[in-house]
Amino acid sequence: MKFLIDNWYLVLTALVSGGLLLWTSVRGKAGGIATAEAVRLINREKGVLIDVSEPDEFAAAHAGGARNVPLSVLTGTTDPIKQLPTNKALPVVLMCKSGTRASRAAGILRKQGYANVVALSGGLAAWREASLPIEKSAA
Repeated sequence: MKFLIDNWYLVLTALVSGGLLLWTSVRGKAGGIATAEAVRLINREKGVLIDVSEPDEFAAAHAGGARNVPLSVLTGTTDPIKQLPTNKALPVVLMCKSGTRASRAAGILRKQGYANVVALSGGLAAWREASLPIEKSAA
């Protein structure tokens, strides 16, 4: 007990660092996944890649094979959207230009009953940085 009292600063440091490690591990899943994990979900678990960018952004550049379901459409309707998988247990990987809208869209889809929804951290920029395929829609 004397050791703990004499070295309270060490105990405090250990508790704070442990708390920060726990917080980052919990926050990591909510904050999004890396491109490698996204590719694994798409290739091995039949995941669906959804780009929640607006149509003009999607036309300018999007990940290869992505479907476009703008965030504005997700927030504005309760009707089923044909670009979304009907099997709500399939992994759904959401992305946008930076990852911010994808995180919001993930929350919306979870409320609609999709069990395995994740956002891509870094969005299209991270996809490009990983040298993954980018497509452009015909104008």
